[in-house]
Amino acid sequence: MHLLLALISIIAVWWRGDYRQWKVYYPTLQFIAIGNLTYNFLCASHWLWQLSPDIKWFNHTLLEMSYTFITFPLTALMFLSRYPQEQGKWRIFRHYMFWILLYVGVEFILMIKGNILYKYGWNLWWSAVFDCLMFPYLLFHHKKPFLALLFGVPIAIFWIWLFDIPFSVPIEKR
Repeated sequence: MHLLLALISIIAVWWRGDYRQWKVYYPTLQFIAIGNLTYNFLCASHWLWQLSPDIKWFNHTLLEMSYTFITFPLTALMFLSRYPQEQGKWRIFRHYMFWILLYVGVEFILMIKGNILYKYGWNLWWSAVFDCLMFPYLLFHHKKPFLALLFGVPIAIFWIWLFDIPFSVPIEKR
């Protein structure tokens, strides 16, 4: 399923022609990738969710790399490149709801199939809350990258505090 999601993302970006605008959104595509890398680094020993490989050779490292460098950036590209330019509130609301429900729906399927595991109080509902915040934040980052980075630090600290993620660096003994 995970590999299929990466392939669908690649095909969809190509089919829809969104790839043509990658330079416009490149900083935000990097932002979502760095966000996922940061989660994986900070929560390596205290993960809130963990993706479970569904193909034996597609191990955890390859799985996370596919989401970090393919699935998340390409879905962010599709979200941003098709963001309604008209200021009609209903159209903007539908755009957000489509992407939030898509992410939640895919995660629900992954949960049912046992391809995502939750721990330390995280669950599908927290993922839905996160998605509701993430998509507007992607647009905010695209429009005001410096402010998004600035506000991102206290937001990350809040999530770390909320889920009691230990903030210590293991010291390697020689």
